[in-house]
Amino acid sequence: MLFSLQVKGYKGVMNALKVAAKVIPMPKPTLFSGPGSSIEMCEAIAQMGTQNVLIVTDEVLNKLGILDNIKKSLEENGIRYVIYDGVLPDPTYDQVEAGLAMYKENGCEAILAVGGGSPIDAAKVIAARVTNNRPIKKLSGFFKVWKAPAPFFAIPTTAGTGSEVTIAAVVSDPVTHQKTPLMDPKLVPMMAALDASLMTGLPAHVTSATGMDALTHAVEAFISKNASADTDSYAIAATRLIMQNLEKVVEKGDDLEGRQNMALASYYAGLAFTKASLGYVHAISHNFGAKYGTPHGLGNAIVLPYVLDYSKEEAKERLAKLAEVSGLAKGGETDLQLAQKFIDRIREMNAKFGIPVHLEALKKEDIPAIAKLALKEAHLNYPVPRYMDQSTCEQFISQMLVA
Repeated sequence: MLFSLQVKGYKGVMNALKVAAKVIPMPKPTLFSGPGSSIEMCEAIAQMGTQNVLIVTDEVLNKLGILDNIKKSLEENGIRYVIYDGVLPDPTYDQVEAGLAMYKENGCEAILAVGGGSPIDAAKVIAARVTNNRPIKKLSGFFKVWKAPAPFFAIPTTAGTGSEVTIAAVVSDPVTHQKTPLMDPKLVPMMAALDASLMTGLPAHVTSATGMDALTHAVEAFISKNASADTDSYAIAATRLIMQNLEKVVEKGDDLEGRQNMALASYYAGLAFTKASLGYVHAISHNFGAKYGTPHGLGNAIVLPYVLDYSKEEAKERLAKLAEVSGLAKGGETDLQLAQKFIDRIREMNAKFGIPVHLEALKKEDIPAIAKLALKEAHLNYPVPRYMDQSTCEQFISQMLVA
């Protein structure tokens, strides 16, 4: 009885968020797309009169020379820059504050993020902190970035997070290790470049994990109770592109067309979940990341088939549609059979990519706390097709223990 009343409360919150998504305009960045588009965007930044930027990235990308052509283009267009490459996976408040200090010390006017979800998320929060003199915790939650951030541009180097188009940024408290999500339309970058030429050198394990991250965004948005006609279109397009291209680029990293298609898929999935929201996959994966440092894409890939099993009956029509656009329908199957085919296909892809069925780091004694935090995140943010209580969630996560 108590859980039934709680579910009614969760649904009320979700309905309010659905209304908000319809009423509040969700901006999109000016998009540059295709091999070499990052250079075109640098030229556009110069045309805006920007003269000094902070480049936010990670040390690996900087050392690999991924930024070389971008730096050259900035120089050729008369733009000075300073590089902050201290962003690590699962960025923390400390990393944001270090980037902010560098921005101020060097008199920067704008921020250019180059990298995966971690550098882009960190850059978003740095941009917000430039103009909002409030601690990160005060900026967390919905619509708390009161002043427009510093001008911000993004060049993703992975096809997974969709952070270049979303209203969200996630950073972690370095003391508690809890994720701090900031959600505000002001966090969408002014411009973004989807440049497949920057992605051809990604190793297979990163390509597969980030690709499954993008698929998770599309799937959770599509089965969300807050899905709409436009989010459905983006989620379907993303799912189709991922199913057609992910295996290709994992096997052949220099497939430029496949890489560009995956970059578009990630972008479309980002557009879908920005309005339709996410679900239990992210709620649980976020807490695996916070507790164990599990890479986000890998966590999503592990958790996704389990959550779809749990939600299969309630979401069977929607999962059946995703099976159809994935080319799995042969004719005559029921929705439930097609839903199962889609889930089975995800498990097949995980196995092919070497993604484990269980999370090796997961400890039985940690499960109650992980479940509690996951439910708190989900029930405050995500319009899932089927709800869990604490006991159910603990049993659910236990399935991911190594036997």
